[in-house]
Amino acid sequence: MITKTNTPKEALKTFFGFDSFKGRQELIVKNVLEGNHTFVIMPTGGGKSLCYQLPALMSEGCAIVVSPLIALMKNQVDSIRGFSESESVAHVLNSSLNKTETARVLSDIRAGHTKLLFVAPESLIKQDYIDFLRETKIAFFAIDEAHCISEWGHDFRPEYRRLRTIIEKIGNVPIIALTATATPKVSQDIQKTLGMGDAVQFKDSFNRENLFYEVRPKQNAMKQIIRFIKDRPNKSGIIYCLSRKKVEEIAQTLQINGIKALPYHAGLEAQLRAKTQDDFLMEEVDVIVATIAFGMGIDKPDVRYVIHHDIPKSLEGYYQETGRAGRDGGEGHCLAFYSYKDIEKLEKFLHNKQVAEKEVGKQLLQEMVSYAETSVCRRKYILHYFGEVFDEAKCNKKCDNCKNPRERIDGTQDVVLLLKAIESLNENFKAPYIVSLLLGDSSTEIQKYKGDKNEFFGKGTHRDEKYWNAAIRQSILKRLLIKEIESYGVIKISEKGHQFMVKPEKVEILKEHDYSDLETDIETNSNTGAAVDENLMKMLKDLRRKVAKEKGVPPFVIFQDPSLEEMASQYPISKDDMLNIGGVGEGKVKKYGKPFMQLIERYVEENEIERPDEFVMRNVANPSGKKVQLVLKIDQKIPFEDIAKSRNQTLDQLLDEIEGIVFAGTKLNIDYYLEEELDEDIIEEIYDYFLEAESDDLDEAYEEFEGDYTEEEIRLVRIKFMSEMAH
Repeated sequence: MITKTNTPKEALKTFFGFDSFKGRQELIVKNVLEGNHTFVIMPTGGGKSLCYQLPALMSEGCAIVVSPLIALMKNQVDSIRGFSESESVAHVLNSSLNKTETARVLSDIRAGHTKLLFVAPESLIKQDYIDFLRETKIAFFAIDEAHCISEWGHDFRPEYRRLRTIIEKIGNVPIIALTATATPKVSQDIQKTLGMGDAVQFKDSFNRENLFYEVRPKQNAMKQIIRFIKDRPNKSGIIYCLSRKKVEEIAQTLQINGIKALPYHAGLEAQLRAKTQDDFLMEEVDVIVATIAFGMGIDKPDVRYVIHHDIPKSLEGYYQETGRAGRDGGEGHCLAFYSYKDIEKLEKFLHNKQVAEKEVGKQLLQEMVSYAETSVCRRKYILHYFGEVFDEAKCNKKCDNCKNPRERIDGTQDVVLLLKAIESLNENFKAPYIVSLLLGDSSTEIQKYKGDKNEFFGKGTHRDEKYWNAAIRQSILKRLLIKEIESYGVIKISEKGHQFMVKPEKVEILKEHDYSDLETDIETNSNTGAAVDENLMKMLKDLRRKVAKEKGVPPFVIFQDPSLEEMASQYPISKDDMLNIGGVGEGKVKKYGKPFMQLIERYVEENEIERPDEFVMRNVANPSGKKVQLVLKIDQKIPFEDIAKSRNQTLDQLLDEIEGIVFAGTKLNIDYYLEEELDEDIIEEIYDYFLEAESDDLDEAYEEFEGDYTEEEIRLVRIKFMSEMAH
């Protein structure tokens, strides 16, 4: 039995089996045991949970742990019970319990068996629970994911702001608040709201040395994602999207491109969500496409990449989500796709909010824009946001900007001009106003505050808007300027900035990324947009005829014309290239691909052709048609009539869709249905016809059989024939 007489190190060994603490865990545990308020800021993977679990096990009474997610609580409870002989050591108390389960929890607490009780803030509000906990010996309160308290945090929960009042009603006990992300503003807000201004603060560095940060323009994003994943076979990754619809679409597209991926969002049944999590943990799937809820409480140490298809709403949210990569200290690639149009969409969502909430949301979005567009070290930018000074030389080329540095411009005099302009405005304005002033923009706001009468009006026209925004952002990083978060981004001059104005030192401004011409996500463009090389097309047709003769099958079985046209514009020379040609699956590449790839490679070399950089992506022809579900139903051998009925289709419409799937490169086994509907000799006769035919044209086949077989019967056998012979 662990008691307070044990040292934390002894208790750590006894309960968890570890010989030593990580980082500052031991100091934190001791501070909690001494009855002090404790504030812990520790990045994901740093071991926050142990900071309240161990002192709870060593203290008298029960520790109350406030947590925002039921799934997160369950994982924590399961983990603690795994180290204990008794399941009563930890419980959850939330809406997922029935009356019998709730009664058992309360009984275990009353008997002194329970050391950790995990509750949602909504449960604590209930008067019955408040009355019960008043009569219970409470060791301390632990507020997990404490950033939820602050409206400046990335996951603000209004009910969290009531916690102090509830805690005071239950009993005046020590509090430990923990978060993986907190800017100085959020930290201050958390402590003030919880009434723990005297808390001892423990803050670890936010630098995750093993993570590589990269931002790309959101152009052909799906193609880039598929290529990125295929370059990392059998590695685990998470793709984050802002909408459930986009999650479903991307998961389907990945699946039909041969990637083991599953969707995850709150609209799915709880049982399916739990199975998806388990499949990811057990490596049954490589990629989870999810909304931001996924990952909280998922302890998978070897996630090798986190991709943001949509830019997050805040830099804190981005940091927390990227923090799920490389938790074992191994490789972790953080890739975000950026288009300002996505920011504009997010701004529209803020229109109906209260004024203060709207201003907070806009400010957080602008921080995200600045991060995406900046050309300075991304690691330095993130750490500065969290109040940490970082020398970019230590980045070791672990971000795209340090790996591929941008052009540097001597901006010394420009920064002096910028600081003087801000001084002339009495340091009362935000960046957009300052830039408009320097560029001589006679906007309504400039005229409203008489900026057009200011001596610096139009003095910066030798540079453009992007340059001045870069100068402001980089001057903040150099600590010449301060952006006041409390006043929603008003720019002030620091003491260092005032000294710089008197005695300037050389300052270089990095040329920022220009995404203005890359605003459109053209991932829906046709795969065959490039011009067909007619000479190559003729050579491919000749080769097809030759191979068909050797194999004893009609030419259309080898590759259909649309596939050859795509080859004659995309020049595929490898198996991966070939698999991204429409109508070409694994079977076809193995059966027929080699001579075609060799011909194309020879042709490319002899004619010094520059091949397209981007491979052709296989699209879901009709995402709303649920192609993947259709394939699964056929795999489950469900009768076609039942499938058609469940999809509100006629049998003809269903066959159209099945043909589209087969002709686009997916192999389907429909024997179970054919054998029920047609005699074996009929199947054989129609099948033999297509073996000899020069074309797979349905009308020609119907005429050949002189009406002996219906169009539907011929179609069914043609599907079987194309699926077996062409793949």
